[in-house]
Amino acid sequence: MDNLEKVDLVRERMDVSYEEAKRALEATNWDVVEAIIKIEQDSRSAKEEIFVRGSELVDKVKELIRKGNVSKIRVKQEDKVLVEVPVTAGVVGALLAPQLAIIGAVAALVSRCTVEIERIDSDVYH
Repeated sequence: MDNLEKVDLVRERMDVSYEEAKRALEATNWDVVEAIIKIEQDSRSAKEEIFVRGSELVDKVKELIRKGNVSKIRVKQEDKVLVEVPVTAGVVGALLAPQLAIIGAVAALVSRCTVEIERIDSDVYH
């Protein structure tokens, strides 16, 4: 099995990006099983979930971004990801407006959802 096939396998099995799958495989010397285990272990400690009402969603996301050290925010309903927003350090104001507009549209459609937060310091692959 070549490296691309391994990346595809890990990516599909673990529902992660190509980049995340590649990092995990590189960190485990391209061992697929070890990479999957690593992603599982890292995801337990790297993510935080907050349950919010749709009406509170935009304010909660703004608050999380203001507090800092967030690298990614996912808005989920049950197990389905509705919106995923990568958060770049220093992004404020007009640069954040399109993401907040999308989150606002989602908030209008859902009564309750989960906000999943990935912290910047949780990147253990580097």
